[in-house]
This record gives sequence, C-alpha cells and structure tokens, in this order.
Amino acid sequence: MEVILSQDVQKLGKVGEVVKVKDGYARNLLFPQKLAYLATPVNLKRIEQLEKKRKIQFEKDKQEALTLAEKLNKLSCTVSVEVNDLERLYGSINENDIVKAMEMEGFSIDKKTIIIEKPIEELGIFEVGIKLHPEVIAKIRLWVTKK
Repeated sequence: MEVILSQDVQKLGKVGEVVKVKDGYARNLLFPQKLAYLATPVNLKRIEQLEKKRKIQFEKDKQEALTLAEKLNKLSCTVSVEVNDLERLYGSINENDIVKAMEMEGFSIDKKTIIIEKPIEELGIFEVGIKLHPEVIAKIRLWVTKK
C-alpha cells in the first residue's frame, strides 16, 4: 500500500514523501496515529501543489537571506571587554555578546544562528558566521578590544 507521510517517521521517510508499506503497518500504526494518509490521486495532486508552494517559499526566503547577507558581510562589530595584565580576556566572548554588539549596529538576530569556530578568548579581529538560511551563511568581522 502506498501512503503519504504527514509527519517525519523514523526509518521510513519525511513529511510529504510517498512510501510503500505493508497494509497492516499502515492500518494499525500510521493511520491511527495520523502519521500518514492513503496515496490517492487527489492526495498526490494536493501534495504536489504543497511541494511547489514550499519550493517557492524556500527560494523567496533564500533571496531575502542573500540580501541580508550582503549587508552583514560589510558589517564590523566591536566588543569591548576587561582584560588582565597579559592582555587576556576574563572568560570568553559568547553568542550573547555578539548579539548585543549587532543590536547596537541595528541588526537583530537569534543567538542560535551564530557560528563561532573556536572560543574567542583574546583581543583581535575575528570572523563570525551567521546562518541566515540552510544555504546562506553571512560572515561578520568582530573586533575584540579592551575597555
């Protein structure tokens, strides 16, 4: 029996995929738990239309992310921190510090989108990635200076 998955099912597939399963598996597990529905021609057409809308929205979001990435790639943020006698930071720069610095520059982003390759524990200039979209990552320059 062919079914269309309405949710991600482990070891079976993702939302919207048409998969072939045994009749009992579909009737006893997938249908009662609303994990899938029967792959009729009407349902297949509906899924096809939803997939087209999803692709259009994905491309639209990607274009918006590319536009924002162009602006962010030109951005330089400064974080001023306390340092010891050896010019080492007390602690390190984290995502919250970067979010605050970007807000001062007029950009509001989620801290979960920030990509720091290694902890920033010294003064200097660093590149920090910001994941705006699954296919778009912007890079900003972060200046870490002493107060």
